[in-house]
Amino acid sequence: MPLRNEWYRVLALLQDEFNFATVSFYRQRGIKSVQLPITTGSISSPMGLGSDSVPVHVQIAGIDTYLADSMQFFLEYSCRINKEGVYYVAPSFRGESADERHLGQFYHSEAEIIGTLDNVIKLCEQYIVYLSNHFLKTLEKEILSVAGTTEHIKYISQHGYNIPKCTFEEAVRILDNNPDFVESYALYRNINSKGEAELMKYFGGYVWLTNFDHMAVPFYQKFAPGANKKIALNADLLMGIGETIGSGERHLSGQEVREALTLHQIDETPYKWYITIKDEVPVQTSGFGLGVERFFLWLLKHNDIRDMQTLPRFNGQKFTF
Repeated sequence: MPLRNEWYRVLALLQDEFNFATVSFYRQRGIKSVQLPITTGSISSPMGLGSDSVPVHVQIAGIDTYLADSMQFFLEYSCRINKEGVYYVAPSFRGESADERHLGQFYHSEAEIIGTLDNVIKLCEQYIVYLSNHFLKTLEKEILSVAGTTEHIKYISQHGYNIPKCTFEEAVRILDNNPDFVESYALYRNINSKGEAELMKYFGGYVWLTNFDHMAVPFYQKFAPGANKKIALNADLLMGIGETIGSGERHLSGQEVREALTLHQIDETPYKWYITIKDEVPVQTSGFGLGVERFFLWLLKHNDIRDMQTLPRFNGQKFTF
């Protein structure tokens, strides 16, 4: 166990300061913290077209349920109670095997606000600038000892409000639709991790990749106007190893959700409560999720997310601690 390893001491300090800075950031903006259950019957990435994860099924007291892969639906619900906006930091669970870029159990910093995609992108940029300034103030020496530099953090501290944006269509052109970078399927296209790296190189390290093919994203992302339900109002922030923040504007009405579920070939039944809140309180919200361990990868200029756990957890492996 890593009790005497300096790496893990620094990681533990990052975790503490991240939580402190996150609470301070949202408190200054009047956005409310919420405490939410980690079990759900309506996962945000179900097994359907556009799913980006495998659900984690569990049984508790004889009842089948899932460990949440995101609190987004609960945050949308909570945003109708606390109209100033809501956030949380807690574990999320996904069924894939871990690799350099993915963990089955990871920490998620998510928020939902009343507003549009542009509003939430602005909030995200404010957040990463705030975090960068905080870490430079509190842990610059420790980060420098591991990463060898803090220039990347200083860059975001100074330029994080002006990260370039690139639509998916523009990105495909920049990448020359090269199949090494752009994967084409029957109903959608995907830019893989190599493509993300090329885009970050092209834009100087940081870029918002926006407006994906709708069939490539989960059903809950709003349809872009005038695109015949083919394009999503979403944006991923590429930094470090790639996507570190995923954000999007949500469907306003229950009818839009029904249409998206049908399009993505997903059973409506588990999402009836979600449709109901849209029907009863139609509020335009947008939100984001930041993968905490991926953000730490960027802070420490590291390339393997499996090293970001103070206590490891890998799907398919039994642990005695």
